[in-house]
Amino acid sequence: MAEIINLRRARKARARDDAATNAAANRAAFGRTKAEREAARAVEQRRDSLLDGAKRDD
Repeated sequence: MAEIINLRRARKARARDDAATNAAANRAAFGRTKAEREAARAVEQRRDSLLDGAKRDD
């Protein structure tokens, strides 16, 4: 015989899990300090300028 589950509780539990994964993604995207953002931007600019400097002119 199958286990009896409460559908309302299952739906709410799934909603909580979805909210938790969404919160984790937001923390990763927006949870950086200004110094961390500026350091990442500086690294990206340095990488881009290095790549642009290595391009050959046709």
